[in-house]
Amino acid sequence: MSANRPAAVVVLAAGEGTRMKSATPKVLHSLCGRSLVGHVVAASRELDPEHLVVVVGHAREQVSAHLAEIDPATRTAVQHEQNGTGHAVRMGLEELAGGGDAAPAGGTVVVVCGDTPLLTGETLQRLSDVHSADGNAVTVLTAEVPDSTGYGRIVRDPADGAVTAIVEHKDATEAQRAITEINSGVFAFDGALLSDALGKVRTDNSQGEEYLTDVLGILREAGHRVGAAVAADHREILGINNRVQLSEARRLLNERLLREAMLSGVTVVDPASTWVDVAVTFEPDVVVHPGTQLHGATHLAAGAEVGPGCTLTDTVVGEGARVINTVADGAHVGAEANVGPYAYLRPGTRLGRKAKAGTYVEMKNAEIGEGAKVPHLSYVGDATIGEYTNIGAASVFVNYDGEHKHHTTVGSHCRTGSDNMFVAPVTVGDGAYTAAGSVITKDVPPGALAVARGQQRNIEGWVARKRPGSAAAQAASAARKEPDGEQ
Repeated sequence: MSANRPAAVVVLAAGEGTRMKSATPKVLHSLCGRSLVGHVVAASRELDPEHLVVVVGHAREQVSAHLAEIDPATRTAVQHEQNGTGHAVRMGLEELAGGGDAAPAGGTVVVVCGDTPLLTGETLQRLSDVHSADGNAVTVLTAEVPDSTGYGRIVRDPADGAVTAIVEHKDATEAQRAITEINSGVFAFDGALLSDALGKVRTDNSQGEEYLTDVLGILREAGHRVGAAVAADHREILGINNRVQLSEARRLLNERLLREAMLSGVTVVDPASTWVDVAVTFEPDVVVHPGTQLHGATHLAAGAEVGPGCTLTDTVVGEGARVINTVADGAHVGAEANVGPYAYLRPGTRLGRKAKAGTYVEMKNAEIGEGAKVPHLSYVGDATIGEYTNIGAASVFVNYDGEHKHHTTVGSHCRTGSDNMFVAPVTVGDGAYTAAGSVITKDVPPGALAVARGQQRNIEGWVARKRPGSAAAQAASAARKEPDGEQ
């Protein structure tokens, strides 16, 4: 825990975000497996604040429900009318004070925007540390940017580096427009001074709103120091206002996540075509091939090889396993197992050590034992398959009767023929065989051979009688002729 533990973090997430042109509130749009506001809350939690409050407004029921799901300890404050950032912070402080007017006394209050998903806990901690070390009344998180057009410029005192003003682009002089240090909209305040200054913020501006940035001028005029902490990477402060910016942020965060993975011992063959979520975890010596997407809480164990062309969600891939051209959701692939190409592992699928789910195989709620194989063109649903069993090609586990799902059990060391139908509920005992083309509707005892198909009957001359003159009839006639031309 840092010695500069903030008394509170206030996250501003009340805006509608009309430029997203979406029925989904802006702060709930997803980025690498986490909502925009979820990213900000996660970064804020790294400060270990005594309190964390999110100010909600637009679609507040939906946003509040989401926050309760991802971080139940987070409190919410409602900004019923969008009366500016200063008003939003005031709503947050009043919520923390239990409806009164007092802010957390004697502590730091960090204010962040709910649409800055690239912001890191490390940067917020540095802001808090600078704020404490410099004894500031307020510290602005700033960034040096290649192009400062449109941003509020940070004007500093040449003598001590204190911030004297934040000047919006439209109001800046030519000299001020040349400044490349900009305001991020993220601040650390002395809580008591912030509460007092918010009560003095005026609304005599073009928008008739309470601007949080006015607090800086109020505190400076009262003789307090306004300082700044510069973000190490200006891209961290990027806000999301439309789908283009959302896409750009996704690319930047994806690059960050892949870089961390590669530096920890993961080989990513083509980072440009590989996409991962923030909750994905890796062990060393994993290889990720091009065209792979890893979502949710997916975990790749040491030596696993995934891709090309995989989409894995909430899936565990064991040590040394190989997964090719596969879609998997909620599956567990055992160590040294092989999956694909073109396999589909649905929720509840568990492959044992050295098991195989081969080409065009679909599995759902299936337990596949060690060394067992389902190599080709099969559907295995609601089933248990024992160790070292081989399931023949084009087999279907018929698990649904139109109303209920039923379970099939195939024992260990079984050999089932191609084109089998296992009509659940049914059990095939250990060491049993089933003949190709069988429809298994009754239990098969251990070591037995089950044959469940009709007797073959050949009707001679049928083609000649029913399809005279056809290509088939001509081929059959030619095939019946003896070498000397006689039939």
